[in-house]
Amino acid sequence: MTSAILDLKRMKKIAFLTGTRADFGKVKSLFQILQDHQDFEAHLFVTGMHLIEKYGYTLYEIEKCRFKNIYEFSNETSEATMDLTLARTIEGFSSYVKQLQPDLIIVHGDRVEALAGAIVGSLNNILVAHIEGGEVSGTVDELIRHSVSKLSHVHFVSNETAENRLVQMGELKESIYNIGSPDVDIMFSNNLAPLEEVKKYYEIPFDDYAVAMFHPVTTEFDKMEEYAENLVNALLKDNRNYVVIFPNNDLGSELILKQYERLEANGRFRVFPSIRFEYFLVLLKNSKFIIGNSSAGIREAPYYGIPIINIGSRQSNRSLHSEIINSDYRLKDILIALKVVDRSKHSVPVESFGKGNSAQLFVQTLENKELWRINHQKQFRDLEST
Repeated sequence: MTSAILDLKRMKKIAFLTGTRADFGKVKSLFQILQDHQDFEAHLFVTGMHLIEKYGYTLYEIEKCRFKNIYEFSNETSEATMDLTLARTIEGFSSYVKQLQPDLIIVHGDRVEALAGAIVGSLNNILVAHIEGGEVSGTVDELIRHSVSKLSHVHFVSNETAENRLVQMGELKESIYNIGSPDVDIMFSNNLAPLEEVKKYYEIPFDDYAVAMFHPVTTEFDKMEEYAENLVNALLKDNRNYVVIFPNNDLGSELILKQYERLEANGRFRVFPSIRFEYFLVLLKNSKFIIGNSSAGIREAPYYGIPIINIGSRQSNRSLHSEIINSDYRLKDILIALKVVDRSKHSVPVESFGKGNSAQLFVQTLENKELWRINHQKQFRDLEST
């Protein structure tokens, strides 16, 4: 579509918000495609884990992209609780928005930073677009995701199932756009580095390895130390090599990191605070399997046909594929899963989350003047009775 069809009176300012390496991987291709667009001026508000040294200070990775209009804000508080992080982010993002005066705010997923962005936008009469709403999980993340959806005016969903859930939640069908999952754009990009380059960059000596990623479940905080200990014990009893990546910084992460200290001196493990998203995809694609409770095991791994061991409840109710090996948190069950994964065949890649053209579909939607006519006053649509 052309700018004539868009019929804008001025360039539209679009503010993206990112708080973690994961959500940046989701929005990167969308932000990239707007960099030189004649009708849009893209801005990136960087906060959260990106600015924490312990988790790799991933602002550096964003800066390497040479994007324009990057703004950084630390939302760290003396008490690492989600409510205080939410309050701090609202404060910082509100000040930023009042100076920038964007026409559209774009948030992703189910983190408190996304909730902060949606709150600020909706209460300041600014259009809010939510990426990957309408999905489900088994933790507090689901409550946040649905809250963000209800505070948002525009929805960029990853599949028809998510679209139907939003309609069930009373969202207007004409405000929902199925663009797939934006990280798939990067997954199948021709610009991914060779495996040897990635291994050299991160000093990974293994020929064969698996990936381990385990995040805290805030609703199960009282058990997280036990769960993390069981996982680490299982990995130590196994005889394979592992690339281990730090959890997110939710409540309980310190308990996981304490257990990871037991892996540091063992030559079968390389433990990293963070890995550049594109490099992570290369490592995942070439791994023997992924173990833990990361969404990467539910979303990215099936595309690459990688065997998956999913532990516990964090991904409950997500779009699980039949090839995924599910385990509870007990040590004996994790060890059984590690034995079963030896016999697991690579699954057939799926297309449940798009075909790698999310950025193109995204910009086409922005170029459509109908999006900009969406009523800022949220409406609720009842389901038709059957």
